[in-house]
Amino acid sequence: MNNHKYLTLIVIAGITALSTNAQPVTTTTAASTRTTALPPFGLGTTETARINLTNIAVASQAGTAASCEGSVAFLNAVGATIGTVTTFKIATLGTTSVSLPFTSAGLTGPRGVVRAAITVNRPATSSTSPAPPCSLLSSLETFETVSGATHLYVTDQIATGGFGGGR
Repeated sequence: MNNHKYLTLIVIAGITALSTNAQPVTTTTAASTRTTALPPFGLGTTETARINLTNIAVASQAGTAASCEGSVAFLNAVGATIGTVTTFKIATLGTTSVSLPFTSAGLTGPRGVVRAAITVNRPATSSTSPAPPCSLLSSLETFETVSGATHLYVTDQIATGGFGGGR
């Protein structure tokens, strides 16, 4: 009988020791980026190209505010960056635009081929610090620089692939 009590006390002590030393498991995900390439388009000497971005994500169920961060780059026909790479940070339902006038593109001749790349950055996350939700809508337009008349308009939703945070 004493052995039974002694064994019970050892089991209870062991369980207590395990439960007091147990720590919550924290899962982490490394920071990452996702780049979306828009189709190539022609840009004439009197035109400006513009990328418009809108974050349509809302706060997560856990209350994490929506936010998209990244950059927009314009590239020439051989893939070299032209103009200035522009960074962005867009809150819920916010919109930002990035423009490239022909005069800043470094293109020669009356017309050149351009494409745009949109990079979205996902911060490192943990189970206690989720990534902010991010879902971008994008459009590409070219317009007459002086009059503002639109020549080209292309729209698409960027697949942010798991950049939703707080799911």
